[in-house]
Amino acid sequence: MNLPNKLTILRIIMILPFLLVLYLDVPYASYIALAIFILASLTDLLDGKIARKRHLITDFGKFADPLADKMLVTAAMLWFVDIGQMPGWALLIVIIREFAVSGLRMVASDKGRVIAAGWSGKVKTASTMVCIVLMFLPIGELLNTVCVAVIVVTTLYSGVEYFMKNRDMLKDM
Repeated sequence: MNLPNKLTILRIIMILPFLLVLYLDVPYASYIALAIFILASLTDLLDGKIARKRHLITDFGKFADPLADKMLVTAAMLWFVDIGQMPGWALLIVIIREFAVSGLRMVASDKGRVIAAGWSGKVKTASTMVCIVLMFLPIGELLNTVCVAVIVVTTLYSGVEYFMKNRDMLKDM
């Protein structure tokens, strides 16, 4: 197994200590969880960079890398919903978008087409991760609300863009 794929697996494994620290409420839990989240997020940047530079792009990586991102982000957002820092409807929008885009990609794949990550999807991922980092800090209610709004708006925009650019995939349905 190549290094980028190992980093993806490491990111998935890091979700367990991330959540354990939060739910077991160890001293400085939010800061330890934040450090774990940042490290896990950095493995995403690193594995992508290494895979492209060394031409180590694999089918496993194409599948597991975005899945690992979704798992990490969803875990953090579930925590924020659980502690009342994020409304459940905001997380629901994120989850629905992820299922819808994944479904669109499966339909496209059945038709022999690959839908690559678009620019808006990358912006959504980056802004969501930055907002999650900020939300672990004592940033105040207003900035927290702004972060939730950024997550929701970028999620909706990128989801609509995926469907608009690939609406021909849905014509035969």
